[in-house]
Amino acid sequence: MSLDLLKQRLAALAPTKLEIQDDSAQHAGHAGNRGGGHYTILVESSQFAGKSTIMRHRLVYEAVGDLIPTQIHALSIRAYAPGEQP
Repeated sequence: MSLDLLKQRLAALAPTKLEIQDDSAQHAGHAGNRGGGHYTILVESSQFAGKSTIMRHRLVYEAVGDLIPTQIHALSIRAYAPGEQP
């Protein structure tokens, strides 16, 4: 999967900061992986203000959920509102 597709999907959150790291090479041959990549995402968005960590993660999964499990096997999410410390 291209990181551009992931960025495109996360654009729905109107991020003020977005960092995506492809960790797939570290998990080559991982049991149960049917080809999807492993990614770490740091995203800052005003849409996260006042929301719990679980709600923030749900917003991210709503944006990329159809890519799981075919193109994304694992996703590590750090989601913050502007002004919060990552």
